[in-house]
Amino acid sequence: MTSAANPAPLWQPDPDRIAAARITRFQAWAAERHGAPAEGGYAALHRWSIDELETFWQAVAEWFDVHFSTPYERVLADRAMPGARWFPGATLNYAEHALRAAEARPHDPALLHVDETHEPTPISWSELRRQVGALAAELRALGVRPGDRVSGYLPNIPQAVTALLATAAVGAVWTSCAPDFGARSVLDRFQQVEPVVLFTVDGYRYGGKEHDRTDTVAELRRELPTLRAVIHIPLLGTEAPEGALDWSAVTSADVEPVFEQVAFDHPLWVLYSSGTTGLPKAIVQSQGGILLEHFKQIGLHCDLGPEDRFFWYTSTGWMMWNFLVSGLLTGTTVVLYDGSPGYPDTAAQWRIAERTKATLFGTSAAYVMACGKAEVHPSRDFDLSAVKCVATTGSPLPPDGFRWLHDEVAGDLWIASVSGGTDVCSCFAGAVPTLPVHIGELQAACLGTDLQSWDLQGKPLIGEVGELVVTNPMPSMPIRFWNDPDGSRYRDSYFEMFPGVWRHGDWITITDHGSVVIHGRSDSTLNRQGVRMGSADIYEAVERLPEIRESLVIGLEEPDGGYWMPLFVHLADGATLDDDLRARIKRTIREQLSPRHVPDDIIEVPGVPHTLTGKRIEVPVKRLLQGTPLTKAVNPGSVDNLELLRFYENVARTRGSGPSAG
Repeated sequence: MTSAANPAPLWQPDPDRIAAARITRFQAWAAERHGAPAEGGYAALHRWSIDELETFWQAVAEWFDVHFSTPYERVLADRAMPGARWFPGATLNYAEHALRAAEARPHDPALLHVDETHEPTPISWSELRRQVGALAAELRALGVRPGDRVSGYLPNIPQAVTALLATAAVGAVWTSCAPDFGARSVLDRFQQVEPVVLFTVDGYRYGGKEHDRTDTVAELRRELPTLRAVIHIPLLGTEAPEGALDWSAVTSADVEPVFEQVAFDHPLWVLYSSGTTGLPKAIVQSQGGILLEHFKQIGLHCDLGPEDRFFWYTSTGWMMWNFLVSGLLTGTTVVLYDGSPGYPDTAAQWRIAERTKATLFGTSAAYVMACGKAEVHPSRDFDLSAVKCVATTGSPLPPDGFRWLHDEVAGDLWIASVSGGTDVCSCFAGAVPTLPVHIGELQAACLGTDLQSWDLQGKPLIGEVGELVVTNPMPSMPIRFWNDPDGSRYRDSYFEMFPGVWRHGDWITITDHGSVVIHGRSDSTLNRQGVRMGSADIYEAVERLPEIRESLVIGLEEPDGGYWMPLFVHLADGATLDDDLRARIKRTIREQLSPRHVPDDIIEVPGVPHTLTGKRIEVPVKRLLQGTPLTKAVNPGSVDNLELLRFYENVARTRGSGPSAG
């Protein structure tokens, strides 16, 4: 029976799909071997996975046949957060697991590389393994040792995957940035970790144009004194610069890869938080922690295996790229797209799905909404019969996005809105192949993730908005931050509000049927007369209006106790911010959300600033509006367009000198 509070789901997996899902087989196996509940479906399995945390992770390691070259003493030696110690005594290698499919399926494609021509180029498992073997031997010959850092200034190309896996095979630590990052942004990241090797391209292609990067590469070489070698990938066809090695020379040998066996908590890679204020946080995750978390997430939650093709639109500067590469763990063919998401037209990503026969199609909520506005019709114009799941992340998928995917891609479509973080390189909540999909909701908290919504006193909430917390450790939580010797920055980032409990900084609701709704970042909450609302809720309502391309809402506590809430709007071409549009914006928010959250001012802006990974920048804009100078409010290297921020700085200046406009 459905009610107004719990309407009928948009999609329900049929019995055959539930029976065939890997998570169903895992549950039956874990019931037999490890005392998991055989009945009760996903809810019972999830409950068991957090109540019996050690048994659950042991079961994951066994189910996916994780190869420990020395055995572990126990699963979890210390549950404290931060500082949980997983699988002490164990040694293993991530890259060894990522290349396992080469033995059984040497000639199948491990990677499908697609550029803006949209023609897929396959790289077989045996060829990928051979290249990794050759490159790992070269890295060792260059003196790269376990724990050394290896960096990539690379687009989403097969060479980047080879470089990551060769680095992991050696036991070195991988870190990457996309080539659309400027030199300052890259140096803010790489200078912290002091790499000994740098992989670079001469440039990249995006939006039908070639973008030369030789000057940036020269600057990186000058400013990274720890480099012992630079390896040049001639994407645009230029010769290797003086003193650099050529990619073809370091990957030509036919060598079996040697996989360094490292401790479970040995660092695998460094990811960077957006770091809009101060230097980006350099987040270190472990070989074993990522291996287990990604096996669980990709093999059970995404339901991917050897017959699947895994596409996600991402760049090497975003954690989703690392997650995508981990598709290799389950023997899945990984689709790498290097190019603009909307070239030559908005439908580009659907065309790639058709040409690669992607079974899991991953994109951003923003792309889905852009397709809706551009009146793209994917199922009419493309053969998407292979697509079983469309997954979105980056920001919450609005209800209209769910409806559009259901109507325009397939009626029998599993829509997985997922949410997690760079901090764990995984999802806290999202895809479950055996559960229904409700509009505007993430299906459930993930296995082994003790996800809760807490009020400010630390009391769990159901059906109410609270802070996203995780009350038990996950193996992929950072082992530390780089350059944080006493661990204080790590503690301050997640454990300050509720000691010993991970607070992520998102507002969420956990519903009475176990699904999750994300309301946006809690540090940029709109708190009017004690009523809190996430900015994502405002964006979803306002951006339905065809005149609004994008918006940014800020809530400011004023020194006199007042509260100023401006809404900045970036208009679609040809639209005008007149009294009629202002009235419609206010009416939309009043009727759909709350009369308390109608903005005080609606201000047209030349654009909305984003982080380099495409997230709207709210906190630095709030600081600018509070009068913080630009140099202190934001790290300039973390923003896609610094000039836009000068506009907001100017708003603060003019507002400080007189009454507000609006």
